[in-house]
Amino acid sequence: MLDRAAEILAGEQAYVVGGTVRDELLGRSVVDLDIACADPERAARAYAAASGGAPFRLSAAHGGWRVALDGGRTVDFTPLHGSIEDDLATRDFTINAIARPLAGGEHVDPFGGRVDLETGTVRAVGADVFENDPLRLLRAVRFEEELAFAIERRTERLVREQAELVTRPAGERILEVLLRLDIPGWSRLGELGLLQPLGGSLELADRAGAVDSPEYRLVVFLQDSIGLLPISRDLRRFAVALLRSSPPSDSSPRSLHRFRRGTEPWAAEALAFHGRLDLASALDESRASDPAEPLLRGDELGLPEGPEVGALLELIAEERAAGMISTRKEALELVRRHSR
Repeated sequence: MLDRAAEILAGEQAYVVGGTVRDELLGRSVVDLDIACADPERAARAYAAASGGAPFRLSAAHGGWRVALDGGRTVDFTPLHGSIEDDLATRDFTINAIARPLAGGEHVDPFGGRVDLETGTVRAVGADVFENDPLRLLRAVRFEEELAFAIERRTERLVREQAELVTRPAGERILEVLLRLDIPGWSRLGELGLLQPLGGSLELADRAGAVDSPEYRLVVFLQDSIGLLPISRDLRRFAVALLRSSPPSDSSPRSLHRFRRGTEPWAAEALAFHGRLDLASALDESRASDPAEPLLRGDELGLPEGPEVGALLELIAEERAAGMISTRKEALELVRRHSR
């Protein structure tokens, strides 16, 4: 990736910047490449042509371009206005404000980012970083958790003072960061005052570890406020299944059948969400006992299509799960008693 970029930008002023340099210095695997150069569009189109990638504009306002490559890798080209030092002054944290010439040479580190990498410190480049882009409030927590660093004292004070700005970024950007947080990160959001403006709370934090899933954690910590974010249709169905369900009243086959009716295929996650993992074994037994075939199908009820057919089929399924009926004859008799 780097060699191809160096060939395309040979003879031009260009720098490797941001997370690429940070991860190189930390010895972490580098998946994405960030390059600051004079003409991002030209560089992106040339890189895409040479690599078979797909170029597209990242931001009309900021002039950035991205080339999407196979395997989810990306190469970003951002505009270099003025000196590289001027560019780095617009970055969020010192650990992301380090550059190195694409053609080779010494690192450019005007804010002491390498020292902060060595000491494990997340430090804001300036006092206005969160006002310029409030998403950085969340990113501070993400870097702290992901890198096992600590937010520097003055930077933490800035986060607390400006926590209310956290709702300003686009929902897609907020969601992207939240989905990368583990339990300590969510707890840190609450501690710093960033979770409450998003409509979340730590009320159910003790249940967050029951399921290792970023989507599950999103529901646990945001609950109904998850609907304020631009979540996918599948995630919305998952959230609704958990949030609108009630835990089984007991471990009886009937209670578990009713619970599963509104929560499958996420009944296990819903049990965890309600703090009822004591019923996990009973749920497994209920799932294992599901019959391969129904006793009756809708077209066998002798009724016109409509809601009544669905209600009767569900009645048959529940009574069968509860052990009250087990044959086709018994199912037909049940239909006879309950149909209009």
